[in-house]
Amino acid sequence: MNTVQSLPELRAAIARARSEGKRIALVPTMGNLHAGHIALVKQAVERADFVVASIFVNPLQFGPNEDLDSYPRTLAADQSKLLEAGCNLLFTPDAQVMYPQGMTQHTIVSVPGVSTGLCGGSRPGHFDGVATVVCKLLNMAQPDMALFGEKDYQQLAVIRKMVADLNMPVQIFGVPIVRDTDGLALSSRNGYLNAQQRASAPALHQCMQTVKAQIKNGRRDYAALFEQLNIDLQVAGFRLDYVELRDALSLQPAAVQSTQLVLLAAAYLGSTRLIDNLIFDL
Repeated sequence: MNTVQSLPELRAAIARARSEGKRIALVPTMGNLHAGHIALVKQAVERADFVVASIFVNPLQFGPNEDLDSYPRTLAADQSKLLEAGCNLLFTPDAQVMYPQGMTQHTIVSVPGVSTGLCGGSRPGHFDGVATVVCKLLNMAQPDMALFGEKDYQQLAVIRKMVADLNMPVQIFGVPIVRDTDGLALSSRNGYLNAQQRASAPALHQCMQTVKAQIKNGRRDYAALFEQLNIDLQVAGFRLDYVELRDALSLQPAAVQSTQLVLLAAAYLGSTRLIDNLIFDL
């Protein structure tokens, strides 16, 4: 596996692969890789002939009081994991490569509708940063496909809409959430949890499973269900950010005719913000 930092190096490596008739897959990440990221890479290896991963901690998607400076950078360990998973090329640009004129002078990609509410409501501007950097990476690598985790469900919806709206010639694949044995969705931010918080963290998934089961059994008093979830999470030490039931296809609020649903929640455990979702059919 080669590691490159500049756009000309990236383009040259991909051009060589294309000249050999290979299909290209891109897996964008911010590094500090865990088994969820590696599942994306392994899916890419199955679907494509040449797999490119990127690691870039994108400052444009962090708010002023978020964890940009403390976000873990673990390049050597990430390289080892990517090599073992079958990745062919790692792209590690810095901010000068991605935003040569600075972020304040850079064109911003904004995706309406699906960016509204949920994490978009809690983190203003976050999805503009996500859409902008993903748009750039797709244009830089020009892959046949790109893979993203379903844990960031709203992010995946934003990227799918951006690609469709801008007629970008790339397939977007979502890969199911990878969980620890106790049900906690894997996330780079899980590393911020202390031992006591880590022991409590699975309660988010467990409480959501309870709500899902009740909805599937016919309950439709969502306000009462969500209030009980909030109480249960408070007992476990969480502070709820949001919980919502949305149409899994459109990400609009669930309607009577919605049959494919997604339950989405975000909650703080100490200062660490965890997100999760459950996709299910009625």
